[in-house]
Amino acid sequence: MNIKTEAFYVENENPWETVSEGVKRQITGYDVSIMMVKVAFETGGIGPIHQHYHSQTSYVVSGKFEVTINNEKKILQAGDAFYIEPNILHGAICLEAGMLIDVFSPIREDFLK
Repeated sequence: MNIKTEAFYVENENPWETVSEGVKRQITGYDVSIMMVKVAFETGGIGPIHQHYHSQTSYVVSGKFEVTINNEKKILQAGDAFYIEPNILHGAICLEAGMLIDVFSPIREDFLK
């Protein structure tokens, strides 16, 4: 399987996808082993508690978030980051409008459908 993006990502040439009320994402690059995604949240936007078999690390670009990982909650803001092991319950509530950069391994094929 030869799944991958072009070498360069230009923001205004790539669509945003609405995930839920107050949450949208833009896929910035991927191949079969890794994927990076920008996720923009309005204040009050929710990334509901869920789990998946991918490893995930996320960087808080802007805003403030209450992040829950395996029932532990922490308030994170610009410059902070978090890591989620595979199959661990996690989610986020946006306290102040902002953006996360999520990196997944392997690729989130469900995001490409």
